Amino acid sequence: MQKKIGIQILQVVLGIVIGALVTFSIVRYRERQHLFRTENRNWQKLNLILGIVEENYVDTLDREGMTEASVSAALAKLDPHSVYLPPVELEASEQSLAGNFDGIGIQFNVPNDTAIVLEVIAGGPSEKVGLQPGDRLLKVDDLVIAGVKYPQDSIVSHIKGPSGSKVIITVKRGPDVIPFEITRGKIPVHSMDAAFMARPGVGYIRLGKFSRTTYQECHEAAMKLMDQGMAHLIFDVRDNTGGYMDQSLLLSNDFLSSGDTIVYIEGKHRPKEVFKADGRGKLQSINLTVLISENSASASEIFAGAIQDNDRGTVVGRRSFGKGLVQEPFFFTDKSGIRLTVARYYTPSGRCIQKPYGTSENYSYDIYRRYTDGEVFSADSVKLNKEDVHHTRSGRVVYGGGGIMPDVYVPMDTTRASNFYIACNRKATQMRFASEMFDRYTARLAAIDSYQEMDRFLDGLDLKASFRDFARTKDRINATEAEWNETAPYLVPQLRALIARYSKLGDNAFYKYYLPVDDTVQKALELIP
Repeated sequence: MQKKIGIQILQVVLGIVIGALVTFSIVRYRERQHLFRTENRNWQKLNLILGIVEENYVDTLDREGMTEASVSAALAKLDPHSVYLPPVELEASEQSLAGNFDGIGIQFNVPNDTAIVLEVIAGGPSEKVGLQPGDRLLKVDDLVIAGVKYPQDSIVSHIKGPSGSKVIITVKRGPDVIPFEITRGKIPVHSMDAAFMARPGVGYIRLGKFSRTTYQECHEAAMKLMDQGMAHLIFDVRDNTGGYMDQSLLLSNDFLSSGDTIVYIEGKHRPKEVFKADGRGKLQSINLTVLISENSASASEIFAGAIQDNDRGTVVGRRSFGKGLVQEPFFFTDKSGIRLTVARYYTPSGRCIQKPYGTSENYSYDIYRRYTDGEVFSADSVKLNKEDVHHTRSGRVVYGGGGIMPDVYVPMDTTRASNFYIACNRKATQMRFASEMFDRYTARLAAIDSYQEMDRFLDGLDLKASFRDFARTKDRINATEAEWNETAPYLVPQLRALIARYSKLGDNAFYKYYLPVDDTVQKALELIP
């Protein structure tokens, strides 16, 4: 009995001790749950949290990854164009706009599963060792890139490298396989895609981006076209997503009169700054048409807005993207950087054409919605902010808050897309056919250096029979006579453009021969007396 009572007493004592220990542990745990005072206005909370994580986290921390993720997440709360760029992305971004990069100096295309050299840049490393248009790229050093559907971007990354380094490019030229050892160098990057006379008196310039060399390239090209009798210029910035703002200012200045406002910018920490034309532009007497599309943004919109608001020319196409924010770069010692929105820009009439960016998802899908809502097919479907009204110099009404609405709207035409044409597009039949034509007529194409000679060559090809046979035998795509007659007026000019591109005339020939089926260019030409 006494033994039983002793055991019970021991259990009670142990229970009291264990309870005290548990209570002590809970108290100690609660003591560790400090209430930290935070002040968001001084970024104290962010530093405090990172400090707590560093002192208490269970595993080793990836400080670099956490820092970059924190910065990216923070900037994402600002606007769609304030971004953090890690070193690799910053370098690629800077190179694309700098006007030059390190490489071997070729332009190539991949119509099938093998890259074909389209152009060898004059004076570049590849020309010096003897690479030629039409060469098939088989290997980069020991890496096989032919016949394996190697991504084009990956081929570019392997070919590029620091200036002075060497790379061995193995090509197939006819029946021969030839290795070329090439020393990489600085390669000029052109922002202008094409410049030629569209018809007597009318010049055409297509600008792909606003890089460091844009003004110089376009100005020199315009001077040459004036020597050829240009009185009216069609300036094409469709799908031009922008770039350096100063190049847009210089380009606008070439066309505007002294004192004309080009643009002004203003932000909370950036006082209002107005940019005006100085009257020294060499193209003030040239009549002007500007082509824009839903992918024309930023610097393209500054240029188009300056021309439109000053009633300097006619804007033709579809409503532009709607980017009215100005980014300023900030660089860090680890070679990363940020592009931070520091101001909004306003066209001469005072409109900010920045479209709303309530959520990143809505902003990202805006262009897609323009297709689903029918805006690219009908001007009546365009959603304009009718409350944000402004006026051009002559009093014409223009609207802010969502891109540049052209003076003359040109819808996207899908009526000519026959089943045969769609099937060919899916398999890139046109591009592969052009590559085969180049193989068949390499020597003749290489010798052509004028449009008159190119016309004679292309007219001598039976493109109708050759292409239909190619599509049938290579891709098993058949066209009835009715389908071909429906498709040919749209398809044949594309074939002529793709084949002509393989000559010395290059991209100029491609765009020139494509103009007959370019509805926006044709509308611009109709408007010119």
